[in-house]
Amino acid sequence: MKGLHQRLNLYIDSNETYIFVPVEPIGARSLVIYRNSGGLVLKPPNSPLPPTAERSGKTIYGIVGMVSLVASEYIIILTGRELKGQFMGHNIYRATDFDILPLNPDVSTTNPPHLVEAHLLALVRTHLYAGYFLFSYGWDLTRRLQVQWSSHQQDEGKAMWEVADDRFFWNKYLHSRFIDVTNSKPDHNLSPYILPIMFGSFDIRPARVNGHYLKFCLISRRSRYRAGTRYFRRGIDHDGHVANFNETEQILLVDTPNSGIGADGGGVQLSFVQIRGSVPLFWAEVNNLRYKPDVVIMELHDAIHAMRKHLEAQILQYGGQSLINLVNHKGHEAPVKEAYEQKVAELNLPNVRYEYFDFHNECKKLRWDRISVLIEKVEQDLVQYGYFHLDSSRDEPVKLQTGIVRTNCMDNLDRTNVAQAAIAKWTLNRQLQALGILQENDTIDNYEDISKDFREMWADHANLISLAYAGTGALKTEYTRTGKLTAMGQVEDGYKSVMRWLKNNFFDGARQDAYDLMTGAWVPRRNWTPSSLVTDRRPLVIRAMPYLLWFSVFMVFAGLTLPRSSGALLTPLLPRDSSYLLPYITDYSLLYYFVFWFTLLSVALLFIFLHGIDYVNWPRLTPLDEIIHYDGPGFRAAWKGNGFGIPSIDVRVKRLGSNHRKLKSKLDEIEMGSKIRVD
Repeated sequence: MKGLHQRLNLYIDSNETYIFVPVEPIGARSLVIYRNSGGLVLKPPNSPLPPTAERSGKTIYGIVGMVSLVASEYIIILTGRELKGQFMGHNIYRATDFDILPLNPDVSTTNPPHLVEAHLLALVRTHLYAGYFLFSYGWDLTRRLQVQWSSHQQDEGKAMWEVADDRFFWNKYLHSRFIDVTNSKPDHNLSPYILPIMFGSFDIRPARVNGHYLKFCLISRRSRYRAGTRYFRRGIDHDGHVANFNETEQILLVDTPNSGIGADGGGVQLSFVQIRGSVPLFWAEVNNLRYKPDVVIMELHDAIHAMRKHLEAQILQYGGQSLINLVNHKGHEAPVKEAYEQKVAELNLPNVRYEYFDFHNECKKLRWDRISVLIEKVEQDLVQYGYFHLDSSRDEPVKLQTGIVRTNCMDNLDRTNVAQAAIAKWTLNRQLQALGILQENDTIDNYEDISKDFREMWADHANLISLAYAGTGALKTEYTRTGKLTAMGQVEDGYKSVMRWLKNNFFDGARQDAYDLMTGAWVPRRNWTPSSLVTDRRPLVIRAMPYLLWFSVFMVFAGLTLPRSSGALLTPLLPRDSSYLLPYITDYSLLYYFVFWFTLLSVALLFIFLHGIDYVNWPRLTPLDEIIHYDGPGFRAAWKGNGFGIPSIDVRVKRLGSNHRKLKSKLDEIEMGSKIRVD
């Protein structure tokens, strides 16, 4: 593949241009961005700099892209990076620091022209610094090993952005201007300046097992399609993309006598890939300040077609599909499980097999070892699908992965993490046994070093996926990290659950807006200043209640500091020889004081929960009104997402009711493996 510029010097020519000059190779074509017109121009080799150009004090490690806001277009540059490891002979970095440069000479990023621009710039900064962005100048992080091997001949002579997996090329929208110029003007090929960045995780660690030197690597790749936060991006869209879609690749690099100790990829490469994604239905959970929001399943006219499009895309990409569903079969989650099973049975695709696992019931009372039951259920699929095995001494791969396990729970986080880690561990044991590194009945559990690395890497991987989607680290990571769950681990999970509730209800609206802005799901119009982004148009009574609540709390605590002798102020007002009444008067005055403020506090709290939807921090760039106020066929729990303790209203269409038994029977056939499988 064509190389990328790894270091750039930035020169600013007053208010006219930004000039990016590659540090190496010396004399390479510099990139000029004209601030007034936004034009992108490559200068001839060894072009002199304007005498008025001043050099920036920072070294630029890459251009993230360009984003257009209301008052100006901005260039996002990478000014800080952290080495995360070396893979296949290439350095893998995490982006740590950024600068935002306005094209409009009259706009300042430190003092934006109006509140809307300041708000949008804050979204950009929040997204950049909260995300876990990875990149490499020489290795395509967006594609798994098997795909890179199968297309290595076609990749020759192409730039990295041209071969990157479109799903995981996170900043592709930001680089759309660069890509357009490159495609339309052959003499202005900006490919050396287009740095693909991946949102995900990367970890690689050395290990030694029975005298064999290994490198164990774990990579997760987050899709830029239907990207967002836990409650504001659920289910599927009309193009077949699902929320919280992540591809996880577990890689094992094994040194051979001919490759030498420590050779990256010079011996044996083994790769095993899993995916996770939201249940592929039109569904949502409408926040209303309760711990469990209202489930909404929208029975739209193209629901079955969207799921078909999603599954067929996964089959084309990975091969056969084994769908593992961990959603609860009763209570809050049951309607989602029921609707998912109905659609899978209706589709009846030949390369798809559905498997349900009642996680909470099977693993109750901390019986995490019961995850082995799930492994037994999908073992036949895992054996059939296999994994990618490449030996440098052979021209062709020893083995190809011909199918994939797709796992989901409600969030595709905690239960999914436990299941995927267990499947990955089972596969790793088989891989090491196939290489003769482990005996047939041996496991990595008997080797503390690699076992510890395996647990830690999967726990860290789970945390990063959870942080991106839910705003907190994953639950149950103590089990993934140590193999057991202690009382302190349960306390930590409880704390994370509370923090998730707070963030998902009161902070995630802005995070979702940032996702939409940076991935191109929402595109602003120049000189458009929507006041709704920075103004609160809710009725006065809605806005006033939180102030009343907090003022009541303040007055209650203030009352706790009042001295009981405060009634002495009433002494001059009492008749002579009636001071014995003073303690009773004091007690009654404090009692009335607390009753009054506790009453106001209770009224405010009750009002807020009865109108919970109005107090959720909703996304403002792409409002979710169609979901919040959905009143069509499907399923809707509770009462339009308002209040608490109100009986559920089941508005499911008939085929989710009377026909479900027939569909369930059909699904049972699928679960028992009567479907055609991929060879």
